[in-house]
Amino acid sequence: MQGDAFDARLRAPFATLGITTDGAFVSGIRFLVPGTPALAPKRNTLAYLVCVQLQAYLDDPRQRFDLPLQLSGSRHQLSVWEAMQAIAVGRTRTYGDIAQELGSSPRAVGGACGANPLPIVIPCHRVVASAGIGGFMGATGEGFERGIKRWLLTHEARARR
Repeated sequence: MQGDAFDARLRAPFATLGITTDGAFVSGIRFLVPGTPALAPKRNTLAYLVCVQLQAYLDDPRQRFDLPLQLSGSRHQLSVWEAMQAIAVGRTRTYGDIAQELGSSPRAVGGACGANPLPIVIPCHRVVASAGIGGFMGATGEGFERGIKRWLLTHEARARR
């Protein structure tokens, strides 16, 4: 997706967040490399509200998102995304736990996590492997993607204290 396809780009400590809306619904949040420049949203738009709420989350992970979301996925993906939204801030669940709850497999849950179009708002970072942090954004090795997951989990863990 080209940078100009975003309605806004918000700088975060771990990446730049590319935000897309259709005017009425939030349709996507993408992690862009940290050097990607910010793009201020137009005031009084949904993109502006998304930026306000994401910035509030970056300041305090207990921020509750109240945004109109546009989710398009399979029945399984929608079920996994719903289960992720039920995970409390500062907590995690394993791919296996969610798979057992949904009558699925851990790999299928991981696939749904990787297809999540609205990370942070739908907290896929709170789903971890039974022995470790697990993958993130389709990546299983150390690097940019798992660094984001580690940052988000650490940020939320501090809020529990």
